[in-house]
Amino acid sequence: MTRKFLAFDIETAKDVPGEDFNWKPHRPLGISCAATLAVDAETPKLWHGRAVSGAPAPRMSRDEAVALVSYLRGMVAAGFTIVTWNGLAFDFDILSEESALIADCKKLALDHVDMMFHVFCIKGFPVGLDYAAQGCGVKGKPAGMSGIKAPQMWQQGEYQSVLDYVAQDVRTTLQLASLCEQRRSLRWFTRKGTRADCPLPSGWLAVEQALGLPSPDISWMDKPMSRSHFTEWLGVR
Repeated sequence: MTRKFLAFDIETAKDVPGEDFNWKPHRPLGISCAATLAVDAETPKLWHGRAVSGAPAPRMSRDEAVALVSYLRGMVAAGFTIVTWNGLAFDFDILSEESALIADCKKLALDHVDMMFHVFCIKGFPVGLDYAAQGCGVKGKPAGMSGIKAPQMWQQGEYQSVLDYVAQDVRTTLQLASLCEQRRSLRWFTRKGTRADCPLPSGWLAVEQALGLPSPDISWMDKPMSRSHFTEWLGVR
C-alpha cells in the first residue's frame, strides 16, 4: 500500500555570508517561511510570520513555530509520513531551536523520511535535490533561485517569490518521494552529466531505519562526510 507522504521544507530568515552556506556559526537563523504538502492536497500549505497588519513578518515567532510543530505531529498521528530533502540536518534542527520543542522535533526527525540522508547512508555522499529531480524527470527549482538567496529576498520584501520557491520545493520533494517509492530506486544526474542510480528495495527508510544500514566503502574519498554531520544535534553519532 502506498504511504501517505507529507512533504515539508523551511526557508531561514538570516542571510548567511559566503557561497558555502556555513550556517551554524550564525545561528539562530530564524524561519522566514515554510511549506507543507500532503499527498491528498491540491496545493501546498504555506507558513510564515504575520505582523499586526497581517503582512508577512521578518520571521516566524516562537508561537508560530510551535504551531508548525503541532501541525506536523498531528499529521503524523493521522497516518502521514513526513518526507524531506536534507530535513534531518537542517529543517528539523532549525525548527527545534525556533520552537524550543526540542524533544518533539528530535522524534519527528528520527521518524521521518529524509531522502537525501537515506541515499547518503547507502552511497556515502549526498545528492542535490535538483540533480535528483532532473534524473527522475521531475520539475525542480526555478532557474536562478536557491535557498541561499531566499533570506535576502525575504528581507527585501519579495515575499511571494520566496513563498513560490518554498512551495515548489515541497512539490518536488513529494513527487520524488512518491515516484521513487513506486520505482524502488532514485535516479539522478551527477555533476559530470552522467546518470546514476540508488536502489531502494524496501522503498524509503525513515531516518532511524537508515541509521541501521551498513556503512558504505568511502575509502576512495578525499574528504568523506560522516553520519554525525547530519545527526549531531540529535545526540546520535
